[in-house]
Amino acid sequence: MQNFPPIILYAIPFFVISMLLELYVTIKKNIKTYTAKDAFSSIAMGLGNVAIGFLSKLIVLGALTFVYEQFRLFTIPIVWWSFILLFFADDLSYYWFHRISHENRLFWASHVIHHSSKHYNLSTALRQTWTGGFYSFLFWLWLPLLGFHPGMILFQMGISLLYQFWIHTEVINKMPRWFEAIFNTPSHHRVHHGSNPIYLDRNHAGILIIWDKMCGTCQPDLEEEKVTYGLVSNINTYNPIIIAFKEWAALFKDAFTGKKSLSNRIKYLYKPPGWTHDGTGKLSNDLREEWLKNQSS
Repeated sequence: MQNFPPIILYAIPFFVISMLLELYVTIKKNIKTYTAKDAFSSIAMGLGNVAIGFLSKLIVLGALTFVYEQFRLFTIPIVWWSFILLFFADDLSYYWFHRISHENRLFWASHVIHHSSKHYNLSTALRQTWTGGFYSFLFWLWLPLLGFHPGMILFQMGISLLYQFWIHTEVINKMPRWFEAIFNTPSHHRVHHGSNPIYLDRNHAGILIIWDKMCGTCQPDLEEEKVTYGLVSNINTYNPIIIAFKEWAALFKDAFTGKKSLSNRIKYLYKPPGWTHDGTGKLSNDLREEWLKNQSS
């Protein structure tokens, strides 16, 4: 097993310094993006993610290694050009993981945590899942199958997560046009965190925004539509335990209680958030279409 540095752990001082610097700039510019309770909740979620990550990463590493050692089709050497290939392959994996996390209730149950803040700042980037790490790795299993070394994959996943830290800010408005055209930026990602109907389930990028453009999920931020951060139905709590598990409780309640057919119970696990067996729920596409209809009328 090759040794790669745990860059996320090494980056913790950088996270702290960056948040303090952002807080200073927002105060200076009178941008009211931080509240103490919300920031502490986000930090608590991040610390919980790191602690639980020691266990989940063992499972992830075990799964990647098993596929690599037992089923790999090729052996890709650990050289400079393989990291370039892995960069694109990992980022494509992240795009589909992230997109499915918005379109599938089971994956949304863990991902909703990241969207639960009504504020948008660098501390929001730390608001990470406590449960998703145990099964989200499924989207990366094709990489060891191709022959990428598990250590390389985990290292690149860490680079992707590190990149996505800086885009959680309102201090930076727009990057240069060429950068906005290729990479995920604060402008793109602010849209992703919006609860406005036009912004729902858009801009799923990790590092490269090109996947959203290719797959029809890219949405620019609109000057006339200021982003409202949070969820369509907000959790409204600062308690990390409730934040981590409230949607899981709601999912299990919908799937396993009440009078429903077995088919409908199963559908609650894979249908999009908002779906209901009696047809009374609204999906993000429904809300977007209503919004667009109102804008044109």
